[in-house]
Amino acid sequence: MPTDDIISQWAAKFDLYENFLYQMFGTIRYEHLFKTKIEPYGFRKQLPVLKAVEVGERLYTVTVIKQYENASVVQLHIDSDNLDDSPPVDLTKKRNNVNFELFIDDKYDCRKDRAGGGNGHYTCSFIVSPALPDDVTGVDLVFKEYSDNFMENPTGLEIKINIE
Repeated sequence: MPTDDIISQWAAKFDLYENFLYQMFGTIRYEHLFKTKIEPYGFRKQLPVLKAVEVGERLYTVTVIKQYENASVVQLHIDSDNLDDSPPVDLTKKRNNVNFELFIDDKYDCRKDRAGGGNGHYTCSFIVSPALPDDVTGVDLVFKEYSDNFMENPTGLEIKINIE
């Protein structure tokens, strides 16, 4: 993002509104949000994973990977018994709208698809393309936590699940 001084200079030089330039560069900053979204099709099978990592008072689990012709779907389950009896939507408020990003390696595009839950349970689904191999032995699933929707503010929490 250009500095305020540069924005002011360009606005004057090119006869543009400063707010327009801020919005334009702001949109460019989130270019990754506009890439083509792969939708899984042609369900093939489920690969059992059954791996969990406990961090603090929460258990992070991947139970299965769903295999499709063009993609895979990985679900991260977060469980905790220390939450009160608030309505289900309060879990996301308690987590300060925390979001997770999945990283496997550079050849896979991982996109968060859906998330939700309540009463101490929360699930995030990720679409991975291209599809993971049917033998996922040795694959590391790395989930990074962010405190914002644009994945710019990491919390420092990183959950690594190695599939043996």
